Amino acid sequence: MTNPIPIKKDQSVSLMPLSKDRRFGTDGIRGPVDTTMNPLFVTKLGWAAGTILLEEGISRVLIGKDTRISGYMLESALQAGFIASGIDVVLLGPLPTPGVSFLANSNKQAGVVISASHNLFEDNGIKFFNKDGQKFSSELEKRIETKLSQEIESVKSINLGKATRMNDAQGRYIEFCKSNFNNLDLNGLSLLLDCAHGATYSVAPKVFEELGAKVTAIGTEPDGVNINRNCGSTNPDFIREEIIKGGYDLGISFDGDGDRILLVSSTGKILDGDDLLYILSKDLNKEGGVVGTLMTNKALELHFNQMKIEFCRSDVGDKYVLQKLLERNWTLGGETSGHIICLDAAQTGDAIVAALKLLDNLKGNSFDVDQSIEEFNKFPQTLINLSINNPNKIILNNKFWSEVTAIENKLGERGRVLIRPSGTEPLIRIMVESEKEEDSEDYCNRLANLASKL
Repeated sequence: MTNPIPIKKDQSVSLMPLSKDRRFGTDGIRGPVDTTMNPLFVTKLGWAAGTILLEEGISRVLIGKDTRISGYMLESALQAGFIASGIDVVLLGPLPTPGVSFLANSNKQAGVVISASHNLFEDNGIKFFNKDGQKFSSELEKRIETKLSQEIESVKSINLGKATRMNDAQGRYIEFCKSNFNNLDLNGLSLLLDCAHGATYSVAPKVFEELGAKVTAIGTEPDGVNINRNCGSTNPDFIREEIIKGGYDLGISFDGDGDRILLVSSTGKILDGDDLLYILSKDLNKEGGVVGTLMTNKALELHFNQMKIEFCRSDVGDKYVLQKLLERNWTLGGETSGHIICLDAAQTGDAIVAALKLLDNLKGNSFDVDQSIEEFNKFPQTLINLSINNPNKIILNNKFWSEVTAIENKLGERGRVLIRPSGTEPLIRIMVESEKEEDSEDYCNRLANLASKL
């Protein structure tokens, strides 16, 4: 889409038109199991993806999943679609998303994850990785979407794919996680892990225990429907309360598929992705920079400017962060939500690897998280998600845009405005950031009220 309205160089806006023809969002395909992600669609998706992968010279896919009850059903449906296209399938069982990425890269085959990440069990989704362990490109996604518009045509019986199972997938991933941190000794460290009843429930405790930590794990009893329910990185108050009661040194909270992380200090302070980038940036070499997103706190950007660390923003979504990193040959990036990418250790956002990176950084000050971020003060943010039929019509409205510009001018370098339509829902996201909380709230409400009247 061409924007007819001039945009200031430093203004934050993401123009992402919704399209009924687009199935893929910012992180694969996701939706309710009883509608969007039904087995008939997933079977066809497997066939469409398999057909395109064969054109790319890929003959085998590795399929992992999280702990949702619908994973059994969708695993069978996806497997059937791939086999019908002539693709061989290797079933990995429950495994964190970055574990599938690692195995795809090490085996030079495509990887598929059945997961809706941080969503509750009613939803599920499909994420794709190429043979380098990285998310599918937009071009490849579009080719799959085009194929989805066609009728399924199974290959001849002699050319059908076959299915096998990799029984040691978890063990391989555990060894991979530890292999980057041979000098990390966690003896004496008391850790509380919240595995969100998700894909890390079996893997994560073993990784940290084998490195010497005293581990207490919660959220490790998945029953198919309790994934992310009042726990995990989207509900950090759960682990925060346990940290304060139990006297642990540190808490680590994962999301349902293990690619998102939050930390909780011994005093109960919750650290989001911006805090984690602040800590990890201390180990950057002089040539490196950091990639954040449109949601990254302005205070972090100002800190990087002061420290003469290069910084740039991508659109929201870890695959866009990764694109920027690869373009600039940098290794560190992430999202406020807790997706942290450390390309010197993993091919994609990996919560366990990011946690180990952080612990390796924190060991110099006895794992004291509060001390590590005491000089970093984020700007208050106010975010309003406004339900609206046509978000792009609002964004391109001259009256609305004039108000956005006026507020940005008032905030100057000490704040910003972000207007972003959802990529998957009829929503417009309005965020205002300022040094003063009352200003961010006032300006955000002003824009939301104006948008609701247009």
